Amino acid sequence: MEISEPLKPFLLAFPGPLRDRLVAAVLSGEKVLTSGLLVEYEAEGEELPPVGERSALIDSGGREVAVVELTEVRVLPLGSVGLRHAIDEGEGYASVAEWRAGHEAFWHSEEMREALGDPSFTVDDGTMIVAERFRVVERLP
Repeated sequence: MEISEPLKPFLLAFPGPLRDRLVAAVLSGEKVLTSGLLVEYEAEGEELPPVGERSALIDSGGREVAVVELTEVRVLPLGSVGLRHAIDEGEGYASVAEWRAGHEAFWHSEEMREALGDPSFTVDDGTMIVAERFRVVERLP
């Protein structure tokens, strides 16, 4: 019998109502893309995940609810996000402006600024983001 390594956690937002909505959108198939800040990876000394990597989607209760597989990882400036990207985030955005307003509110939140260790952190068109496209490969009991 083969012993497998535990999967890395796939975390969306911070635990709470937003994470719950995002996890539900992944499980329903509406959310197939997520965006993070490149500076988050740099602050944590983390490398970008490779295409094909499988991770465990974690809900607000800390439970593994699905296995997701990365199908694309791109680094791009915030100002170049297009409508397909906004729609594929699965949060009901009808325009890039709506997507950006929602994400800026999150990225400028106290929680995010604290996580980054920069109380005045802000984003602009040149801020580099990491777009991770994924698919659910298994729902967990």
